[in-house]
Amino acid sequence: MNLSLLAQAETKPSVTSIWDALKAGDYEALFAQLLPILTQVALLLVLLFVTYFIASYVGRIVSSSMRKAKIDETLTRFFAKATRWSIMIIAIISVLGYFGISTASFAALIAAAGLAVGLAFQGTLSNFAAGIMLLIFRPYKVDDVITVSGTTGKVFEIELFTTTLDTPDNRRIIVPNASIFGSTIENITYHPVRRVDVAVGTEYTADIEKTRQILLQAATQSDAVLTDPEPMIYLLQLGASSIDWSVRVWANTEDYWAVREAITQNVKNALDEASIGIPFPQLDLHLDPSAAQTLTASNS
Repeated sequence: MNLSLLAQAETKPSVTSIWDALKAGDYEALFAQLLPILTQVALLLVLLFVTYFIASYVGRIVSSSMRKAKIDETLTRFFAKATRWSIMIIAIISVLGYFGISTASFAALIAAAGLAVGLAFQGTLSNFAAGIMLLIFRPYKVDDVITVSGTTGKVFEIELFTTTLDTPDNRRIIVPNASIFGSTIENITYHPVRRVDVAVGTEYTADIEKTRQILLQAATQSDAVLTDPEPMIYLLQLGASSIDWSVRVWANTEDYWAVREAITQNVKNALDEASIGIPFPQLDLHLDPSAAQTLTASNS
């Protein structure tokens, strides 16, 4: 038998003895019986008070260390709070066990509650886990332009459960983190420079080398076009109705759309000045003479 528990049982005052002392007005006996209880309660409060300060101190250490490591603020706050509450829960269970209170039921209750919460919030927990992974690996950050789950927008906020995007037409889209982490992520603004491709077709009567020089000159007219890497003109293919070209220049990522529009306009103006046509798809229909006669006879 546990001797400490036996000693506690022998010295622990009963409710009956306390009530008898209170009715008899024997306050000395009442105080003597309540003193062990009050001492234990005071000790319990002191231990919890000290534990609270220790948990807060450790939480601040965790928070400070993660900030020095330049870890995301949301993740920093989460781990700091998780550390603080973990210390508090462990301390409370330990204190209860020290005072002879069985903690097996508490452990079973916590396990059952954890299982119930896990089953009830399975989707939420998957979003939470995905949010943790996104904050750790950082495939994108706030103000990046990304494409995820078929949606393109600027990242407004990254939270533990969702990521908020603002689309180019000023719509706000909230995407669950689980759908982001489990799919392909395109970070459009990850690199500081991007290549701008402008496709154009010219008529078959146009001279190839002359067309190449005209397109190259049109590509270099914009001040936002970078000279390194230098602009390139590629002859892609001989299409069904046109000679297909690709004008490829490099620009700063924030200038992408402005450069694309400028290059498209410059190419059109340059080809017009050189009297080089931009053909549209067309189909030549050849009718067999005998079939034409038969068709004419049937209509007459």
